[in-house]
Amino acid sequence: MKKEFRIKKNKEIEQVLNNKKSMGNEYFRLFIYKNRETSHFRYAISVGKKIGNAVVRNKIKRRLRMLFLTYSKEALTYDYFLIAKPKINEIKYQELEILFLRTIKKLSKQGEKQ
Repeated sequence: MKKEFRIKKNKEIEQVLNNKKSMGNEYFRLFIYKNRETSHFRYAISVGKKIGNAVVRNKIKRRLRMLFLTYSKEALTYDYFLIAKPKINEIKYQELEILFLRTIKKLSKQGEKQ
């Protein structure tokens, strides 16, 4: 995915976190912020050391990046910050995909109302 779709600066990530629009489940938590500066979505992913070693964490990050790429049309023009929880190792990709899509649609509707 191109660099323009990534959020790298801590200030921008804190802006998404301080917005307090979020939704989650036992596998991940997704924060959303309406971005008025860009015409596309941007995302950041956090996978902590509690999840596993570097190989496992990178596998999780690849899966999550693929979900953002696959469902970029549903993402609209928001900034997203996804925090993976330790149980994310136990779920299959297909189940993760369904949960992600459901969560992103609910959050997008919630963001449009306000």
